[in-house]
Amino acid sequence: MGRKAIFFDGDGTVTDLVKGVPDSAVEAIRACRENGHLTFLCTGRCRAMVDSGLEAVGFDGIIAGAGTYLEWKGEVLYNKEMTPEEARRTMEILRKKGLVPVMEGKDYMYYDLDEYTDDVDWYAGRITRMLGKRWKPITGNEDCMYVNKISAKAVPGADREGALRELSSSFDAVVHEAKSFAGGTIELMPKGYSKALGIAVACRLYGIEQEDTVAFGDSNNDLEMFRHVHTKVAMGSASPKLLELADYVAPDMFHYGIRDGLKHLELI
Repeated sequence: MGRKAIFFDGDGTVTDLVKGVPDSAVEAIRACRENGHLTFLCTGRCRAMVDSGLEAVGFDGIIAGAGTYLEWKGEVLYNKEMTPEEARRTMEILRKKGLVPVMEGKDYMYYDLDEYTDDVDWYAGRITRMLGKRWKPITGNEDCMYVNKISAKAVPGADREGALRELSSSFDAVVHEAKSFAGGTIELMPKGYSKALGIAVACRLYGIEQEDTVAFGDSNNDLEMFRHVHTKVAMGSASPKLLELADYVAPDMFHYGIRDGLKHLELI
């Protein structure tokens, strides 16, 4: 079998915010590399949120921020950032519409601890602890935030649809289903950027044909990735929209889903 490029989503596919990356997934991905295939983390997380557990897997490349950032063997190949003015304007619109903004960048994530709480997202405090010095408050940094993408969480009374309309000329939005890991979160990427774009750039740079691309994913921010690659593996816990596109459905990550999927495709 010729060399394949495999793109792995992060949360819900190879990692869990509480339990981390299963040993079985680490072993399977490393075996895949040993067999000569290229492996990429292709995550909605911004680069600042890619933790040491994910880095230790040893991916060849990292596509982060849902396609706004590409890294190859530690070298940054592109990093699409909003201007601080764009970031501030967007943050102000989200707040005006009653949503909680989380500003996501290469070096830092910005949010206010009294606004983005465990009541808003059950994992908010866990993210803050994980980030450490890579967390900064919005307050005091309104005019100096360099971010790739923005997540927004609706609270009771928020005008989510109004925010999406007002921002539609500048951003592409992914709305996560209420029962998913991201639980109704809206992800806002600069117009034209997606995981599919990150994959397309990586393939062009490294001479990878579309027929040699594989993706593993579980959520709605993987839809563009699935529409772009040749072979699509959905995790057992995947969203209904993603399951409709899948060529194969593997078990969830804690029931050897990555290993099962790679074996099914005869990549390990």
